[in-house]
Amino acid sequence: MFILIVGAGRVGSSLARAMLKDGHEVSCLDEDPESQARLAVGMEHPWEDSGGQFTVGTGLEVDALLAAGIERADAFVAATDGDNTNIVISQIAKRQFDVPTVVARVLDPLRAEWYEQQGLHTICPTRVAIDMLQSEVREAASAQRVRSPAAPASDGEGPGGEQAR
Repeated sequence: MFILIVGAGRVGSSLARAMLKDGHEVSCLDEDPESQARLAVGMEHPWEDSGGQFTVGTGLEVDALLAAGIERADAFVAATDGDNTNIVISQIAKRQFDVPTVVARVLDPLRAEWYEQQGLHTICPTRVAIDMLQSEVREAASAQRVRSPAAPASDGEGPGGEQAR
């Protein structure tokens, strides 16, 4: 499978390495030429010697998408640090280039949900973090209730029959 990932930051580069290791053909597009070094972190050989492709350019430019191989992409991942960019380039991949699998990373949970309802597949790391944090806090609260039984109901009087204030 040929996978095009736009954005080679921490998320994009980690995904790219994993997909390349799984035997897929992977192309990354990033506007920062220094991002190429991040792709080879933890690898025995340089990114391109391992079969990966790297293109310098912005995902909002069709020429850069073409140079990165969008016309033959089986999957497209928008993983830049900008929600607007990820949404727009995902729609370009889906509508203009008919890429079968398109996924956009969208940090804003409300926007991610809205675009998901419009038919754009989104992953929202913020929502994932919120859900995980809520689960952890609820679990801790539940454990606390089990460890310390509820205090007896107060009748409004303090020790010795005095009125509590």
